[in-house]
Amino acid sequence: MTSTVDVLAYIPSPPQGVWYVGPLALRAYALFIIVGIVVAIFWGDRRWVARGGEKGTVLDIAIWAVPFGLIGGRLYHVLTDWPTYFGEGGDPVDALKIWQGGLGIWGAVALGGVGAWIGCRRRGIPLPALGDAVAPPILLAQAIGRIGNYFNQELYGRETDVPWGLEIFERRNDAGQVHPELIDGVSTGQVAFVVHPTFLYEALWNVLIVLLLVWVDRRFRIGHGRLFALYVAGYCAGRFWIELMRSDHASLIAGVRVNSFTSAIVFVAAVVYVFAATKGREDPAELQPHHDVQAEQRTSEHETPEQDDGAKDEPASASEPDTKAACEDKASSTASAGTDVGTKTTDSKKDDAND
Repeated sequence: MTSTVDVLAYIPSPPQGVWYVGPLALRAYALFIIVGIVVAIFWGDRRWVARGGEKGTVLDIAIWAVPFGLIGGRLYHVLTDWPTYFGEGGDPVDALKIWQGGLGIWGAVALGGVGAWIGCRRRGIPLPALGDAVAPPILLAQAIGRIGNYFNQELYGRETDVPWGLEIFERRNDAGQVHPELIDGVSTGQVAFVVHPTFLYEALWNVLIVLLLVWVDRRFRIGHGRLFALYVAGYCAGRFWIELMRSDHASLIAGVRVNSFTSAIVFVAAVVYVFAATKGREDPAELQPHHDVQAEQRTSEHETPEQDDGAKDEPASASEPDTKAACEDKASSTASAGTDVGTKTTDSKKDDAND
């Protein structure tokens, strides 16, 4: 076992990843995921407005995409590591404990995309255009989320002696158990081993791809989902080689980690989309909510008859004095005619009497 004196130059792990305020547990993993989501929504909305969209759209879509993404990420993690939860010695209930770590990014993006599609359909905006706007912010959020892995002492690589190696400490929990992977534990100060900080490699790779995406977007003004596809391809390229360096437990296919297969397959699909998708960028008018226009048209259609009726009523109201006058004239004429008829009748009676 490596002694503390031998590794003073290495990167130390945080002493703990969970702090308790009374019964409330403050978890670094959850905190950095939340920070990443907030950053993605704020920056994504600014990028959407800059492309010609309506302010506040990204937040509205996030209400659908984030819950779907969290569920998808957890489902992917559980399905690709099912023996941990459903195998011998596993506890299926642990599959629900998302706060203990374990979110598969491909599941998060896939099911999060379904949620975004629902939100875009309801708002009447094109999903590919939204994906292009939020691609760099999403990848930056992933980089921020990786800091939570640092506090949890997880997703690290094989043992190493490189100067930037990461110290992994033994941790002890309230039950007296001692193990490096106890997320709720506190460091004992004893170094268990020194490893490659693969979560740090991934975070730095993500930031590099974020900068590349921003440059490509400004230089070539691409759209129709192609920038989002570049984000997926860039992330998968980095995740493929980083995955090969990890030493934590994972499901294997032919001796290769399943996430490496997923990275390769998704990378190829993303590159194909980049070349096959429509070139250029959407017109800003296409990014406006279509349902608002339809609502205005329906409102206009409903208001038109009322306006016509009003137009008809208005002349009638204006001519009311004339109508009244005409009625009075008619009444006078009728009365006059009645008087004449009465006079003639009287005269007739007089004539009869004279006869």
